[in-house]
Amino acid sequence: MTQTSDNVTWLTQEAYDQLKAELEYLSGPARTEIAAKIAAAREEGDLRENGGYHAAKEEQGKQELRVRQLTQLLESAKVGEAPAADGVVAPGMVVTIAFDGDPDDTLDFLLASREYASSDIETYSPQSPLGSGVLGKKIGEDAQYELPNGKKAMVRILEAKPYSG
Repeated sequence: MTQTSDNVTWLTQEAYDQLKAELEYLSGPARTEIAAKIAAAREEGDLRENGGYHAAKEEQGKQELRVRQLTQLLESAKVGEAPAADGVVAPGMVVTIAFDGDPDDTLDFLLASREYASSDIETYSPQSPLGSGVLGKKIGEDAQYELPNGKKAMVRILEAKPYSG
């Protein structure tokens, strides 16, 4: 449900609210929890060989990195509408493609920012080779994109519908 262009990330209201809630949790209750873990581990003694202390400090570092990422993302976010169900591939859509036009070799994926990735469906960024190749194409059209080895691959757009979560 996102598209990045010129450092602006477009989000649906639902995606914005979800990321804002995650940021509020990480900035508040989660910080308190990790500080308590670090304090408890520190009380165990020698910090050089204290696995619990080092694990908690590492967790704290990862958590603070995520806070910075979310803060930056939400500062540049613009809230917009979900894409129209008009058959044109756009961010926020579930796209079904056929490799080399073969209807038996297909892939369904969500065209969205990695911030909106879920375990339910594979997510490709609009800036990825595949994502940029299919962006703006209509159902039935072919799209070409570059593989990591430099060769070109062809896919046909079979379906493009707004992601419903």
